[in-house]
Amino acid sequence: MRASRIFLLLIAIARIAVGAPEAIVICQYNVENYLDAQPARPGQKSGTRAKPDNQIEALMRVIKDIRPDILGVCEMGSPERFNDFKTRLAAAGLAYGDSEYVAGPDEDRHLALVSRFPIVARQSRTDIAFELNGQPQKVRRGFLDVTIEVNPQYRLRMVGVHLKSKLPVPEGEALIRRHEAQKLREHLETIIAEDANVNLVAYGDFNDSKNEPMFQEVSGVRGSPTYMADLWAKDSLGDRWTHYWRAADIYSRFDYIFVSPALFREVVKAKSTVYRSPDWNEASDHRPVYATILPVNK
Repeated sequence: MRASRIFLLLIAIARIAVGAPEAIVICQYNVENYLDAQPARPGQKSGTRAKPDNQIEALMRVIKDIRPDILGVCEMGSPERFNDFKTRLAAAGLAYGDSEYVAGPDEDRHLALVSRFPIVARQSRTDIAFELNGQPQKVRRGFLDVTIEVNPQYRLRMVGVHLKSKLPVPEGEALIRRHEAQKLREHLETIIAEDANVNLVAYGDFNDSKNEPMFQEVSGVRGSPTYMADLWAKDSLGDRWTHYWRAADIYSRFDYIFVSPALFREVVKAKSTVYRSPDWNEASDHRPVYATILPVNK
């Protein structure tokens, strides 16, 4: 990680010398049940337990190691837990001046984002409906959607998601996930239709691998004006998996960062990274994915 920081520092110095904006790091992280302890609700087999302090401390070490400028997270608990998260980040020396919190129909797990740059527009959606087998459904975690002003000439549109998990449901978890991905594709296409030059990022835990329908739904048609490019991140050893399912002993790639055509050329492809360290599994069952962007003012 030290070599990575030296690399970014050299880039920043060189860009400052010519008056260019500094490099920024965006990060997606499923923080695994950053929840309050709750008793079981009607219809549930069990309640939820609070995330243990040792796991939270490991989480802070991981995030501090990455030092993202913009951090989007999945599986955030109540607003009080989000405040706790931000307080712990600040105590770790990570100051973020702005944030977004999205509570969709899922009562326990939510989307959230922190940014050291100001959020200048909030377009998050919590009521996204679709129909499955003639029955009304909703995207359970909604879509986090904010516009962030990196500087007066440069903005990033960040869209965060957490698609349906692999846990079986009578309606069919894979079908629900695909419909949620379709609604995300519609949302992204609307954004790009409004501004073909938008610096658009779609990130999150998509709960599916690259060879499944979800991926094609989200990325769209390669070479088209609305194509969202997968950054295909990897760790220092070349591994791309982001999630470990202990019960089945399976490593999978579920966490992605997609970018619009206008933004793709500003991404440092060699710095699209899956985090690797001894702490990753103590912090969460997911590894964070992060990327470096060299903004081009517009």
